[in-house]
Amino acid sequence: MNRPAWLRDAVFYEIYPSSFSDSNGDGIGDVNGIRRKLPYVKALGCNALWLNPCFDSPFKDGGYDVRDYKLVAPRYGTNEDLYALFREAHALGIRVLLDLVPGHTSEEHPWFIQSGQAERNEYSDRYIWTDFWIKGTPDHPYIGGETPRNGTYMLNFFKCQPALNYGWAKVTEAWQTPADAPAAKATRDAMADVMGFWLSQGCDGFRVDMANSLVKADDENKSYTSALWKGLLNEMRAKYPEAAFVAEWGWPKQALCLADFDMDFYLDHPGNGYNRLVRSPDAYLKGNDPVAFVKDYLDRYEVSREAGYISFITGNHDTPRISWYLSEERLKLAYALLFTLPGVPFLYYGDEIGMRYLSTLPTKEGGYTRTGSRTPMQWGTGHNLGFSPGDPQALYLPVDPAADAPTVAEQERDPASLLTAVKAVLALRHRQPDLQADGPLSILHAKAGDPLLVYRRGALTLAVNPSDGPVQTGLSGAPLFQLGTFERGELGPCSFVVL
Repeated sequence: MNRPAWLRDAVFYEIYPSSFSDSNGDGIGDVNGIRRKLPYVKALGCNALWLNPCFDSPFKDGGYDVRDYKLVAPRYGTNEDLYALFREAHALGIRVLLDLVPGHTSEEHPWFIQSGQAERNEYSDRYIWTDFWIKGTPDHPYIGGETPRNGTYMLNFFKCQPALNYGWAKVTEAWQTPADAPAAKATRDAMADVMGFWLSQGCDGFRVDMANSLVKADDENKSYTSALWKGLLNEMRAKYPEAAFVAEWGWPKQALCLADFDMDFYLDHPGNGYNRLVRSPDAYLKGNDPVAFVKDYLDRYEVSREAGYISFITGNHDTPRISWYLSEERLKLAYALLFTLPGVPFLYYGDEIGMRYLSTLPTKEGGYTRTGSRTPMQWGTGHNLGFSPGDPQALYLPVDPAADAPTVAEQERDPASLLTAVKAVLALRHRQPDLQADGPLSILHAKAGDPLLVYRRGALTLAVNPSDGPVQTGLSGAPLFQLGTFERGELGPCSFVVL
């Protein structure tokens, strides 16, 4: 596996910039707010960041509608602020990934404005257009009547997000361009230019939004999209060999083995292993047996472990917070398991203190049901829970109004807190190479009807019991680490042990 060596011990912390720390009192988080919280990230045990999009945008989809790929959104600060963040993070041993949105732009992007002109120009084929004003696009939503051009344009998601043109694997219409056409290559080269720009300024790589969706009408193996990424990523690595790339793909056989990403997210899809671990009604960590999770996970792990890393997530900006599904005691088990399995894990800001999913919030900037997972970070019990010195009515989103809203300050003082447990598990991972990304794995015990999961990482044996009662493990020895109880081979309710 030829991946950046620093990934072996990497633990990422995902930050939604609008909601992490507001340094200037305008109610919106910003780059300088992130800079001042870098020591917290370091102390938590995270040594890498993923920042959700911080580029110039109309923010109709939380920044995933990019208006200028090379400009920091003014509400977050300046390019110089972001360059300073790279430098200061590196001084603390923290890497920084930015969020790349290669599949679409904002409808306000200059490329699209030019592409919509009636006269042919260098951007006419930068997006996917039909050749008549009432002709639609297959299997995708589309828009007409918005521009002087005689055609409709394909959307990837919202009306504000026209799809960039990387070509078609199978051409069936005169207006479609093949995946190897000059127009598709021009789009690919434009994205390479964006990536090179930020890597040259100190960025350490990218999380790639909807990485599997670029070439349209691709085959079931995403062969054309995979080939595009393999070429593009290897081009970046030739200049920046320490750069790292994680795909929002959800199938490592394609993302790691074919497309050559370093990491692939284990996304929350109905019925898959991650869903059956944490979020489904019969999830393992709700006290059920681990069989469904283990089978799905091992299938993915075995097919891709020589190619790259599966990345478990505690949650992200698109999903209800993990605390929506699990009690605090079971959250501790979730983190213990996620941070001690192979791969490179990602911790979503606020999950380390059990921030709540505020399900009744009205939509903000295209968040809809996702909005409740994007609320301000809860630093302390004072004004705006420490997120902003500004007017509470001007906040990007309201802070959790509950009297018992969890905060960093309170949990740092509590040796039994969720935050304390997260720090302890991450410290253990950093101390023990066998628990890091490419340490070996074998499953020793996972049976139907039995909540006990036992697995081995190198010289270490780990056991999990998410049930409400004790279980006999058949294991012996003095614990190297534990959550809950382990005595004479019996693992207590909601307990975890490393031997």
